[in-house]
Parts: sequence; C-alpha cells; structure tokens
Amino acid sequence: MILLLDTSTPVCKLSLIDGDWRFDDEWQADRTLAKGLLGYIHKNLQKNDKTWSDLSAIGVFEGPGSFTGLRIGLTVLNTIAGSESIPIVGGRGEQWQADVLEKLHAGHNDKIVLPFYGSDAHITQPQK
Repeated sequence: MILLLDTSTPVCKLSLIDGDWRFDDEWQADRTLAKGLLGYIHKNLQKNDKTWSDLSAIGVFEGPGSFTGLRIGLTVLNTIAGSESIPIVGGRGEQWQADVLEKLHAGHNDKIVLPFYGSDAHITQPQK
C-alpha cells in the first residue's frame, strides 16, 4: 500500500492506495500538525484495517508551501520510510500524485525528500 501526503497548507491531505483501492481524507491541522500528524496517519490506517507494516512506499508533496508544514510532514515521512525500509519520493505541482506514483512504480527511491520552498528564506535581522 502506498501512502501519499501533502502538508503544504493548513489542511493536511492523505491518500492510501492499494491496487485499484483508494482512500482519501483531509484534516484541518492548522497549528496542531506537529502534535497530531502521526496519530492522524495511524488513525486512518486503523480505519482501513491497515498497519504501518502494510506500507510499501510513500509519496509526498515537497512544495512549495508552508515552511513549517513542509518541514514537519517531510521529517515524519522520511522517518517512517527509513524505519520501515520503504521507498519515498517527492513531487511538485498540480500532478504531484501522478508523478510520485509513476516514480514509485518505476522503482525510484529518493531515500530522503527535502522541502522545496519556491524562494529564498526570509530571515529577519536581530533587533538590538
């Protein structure tokens, strides 16, 4: 089963795909993403009678989007991919899900997906 996840906005979007079967869900995470993401994924696995060990691959939206949302989502998914020894690939743009599924079916593995912010970081100067 493949897990697809997008944490680039306050609404976290999850898809589980296994052959012709597909489950899609959204969660209004807002500022609770870091605290609730693992529980959210686990709850949706359980809801579909699946476990972490049922995951065979992960596809993730790598950006652009929320700086914090992307960092949290990619950190969690990179960790899951590493701990379960499964491939992970990232994608961008409107067709990111189709792109990552194509990469995964071709045997691609990014091993670690880094966020793409779309512009340089806006770092503020320290105040005196």
